[in-house]
Amino acid sequence: MKLLPWQQQNWAQLHHYIIQQRIPQALLITGKKGYGKQQLARQFAHSLLCGHLDNDGLACGSCTSCLLFAAGTHPDFIAIQPEETGKPITVDQIRTLITRISLKPQFEKFRVVLVNPADAMNIQAANAFLKSLEEPTERTVILLISNQPAKLPATIASRCQKMAIAPVGQEQLSAWLSQQNPNISPADLPVLLALAQNAPLLALEYANQGALQMRNSCFKAWLDIAKRQTHPVIVAESWLALPEPQLLFWLSSWVMDLIRCAYQAQPGNLFNPDLNKTLHSLAQGLELKKLYGLYDLLLVSRQRLETTINKQILFEEILTYWSQLNQSK
Repeated sequence: MKLLPWQQQNWAQLHHYIIQQRIPQALLITGKKGYGKQQLARQFAHSLLCGHLDNDGLACGSCTSCLLFAAGTHPDFIAIQPEETGKPITVDQIRTLITRISLKPQFEKFRVVLVNPADAMNIQAANAFLKSLEEPTERTVILLISNQPAKLPATIASRCQKMAIAPVGQEQLSAWLSQQNPNISPADLPVLLALAQNAPLLALEYANQGALQMRNSCFKAWLDIAKRQTHPVIVAESWLALPEPQLLFWLSSWVMDLIRCAYQAQPGNLFNPDLNKTLHSLAQGLELKKLYGLYDLLLVSRQRLETTINKQILFEEILTYWSQLNQSK
């Protein structure tokens, strides 16, 4: 396990905790999605469990604890996450955790609990979890990860030391991306970073998954609806196989860019700088009030994705609004 280049300052702080033997009882690691918060937390957990740290505080990788950690069977490392993607962390999971940490750690060092994402705990789970913070058990360190720390109850956040992963500069991001995936063309680098909102791991994931090609295909269908060359129902059906959160982000980014284009924004200020000319042309004649209405609909649709709504109906509603918006030009 390696530290990411932009995590050096964060690691220096964590290493300082180890050197001073002042390990936080609870540490909340925050920052944008795609900055490697979990990787940093797992590295810290690994070091806390290792019996032979190197000079930088990194785990040796060869002791019994390290081998167990690498195999995912270390008895003193407990990872708590939703049992299914998009589902909450439940009170039963937390109650099981509390039972486990009431016993002494099996090894001589620490026991580490990693909760990711911490803001996924439902109200009952959060209330039960608070007990483990108020009454810490022997040699137990709790690491919480959150993209949205504001969603955490204040009673939990206030009992944690906090560490934020700072944004990364464009030059460092581009250099790292090119190193990780040499097949990314220089022209695609700024587009990938813009789509990932400068989150490096997310940009790399997009590159490896061919997300840029998928986005371009969806944008062509979006344009075809505006030109009345296809029907919203046909496009909505074809989009069902795509990852909904990513697709809704693309749609939102196009609408935000159209609004910016109406105010003559420069390409560098757009989420989709490579689509600048098309977006400026498309923005001509569109009613700003209705564009804002479409953006509001997209925001509501993100929340509705978490319900049992029929996804095709949701996309049909969005695309029909977009079609009608263009017909009113």
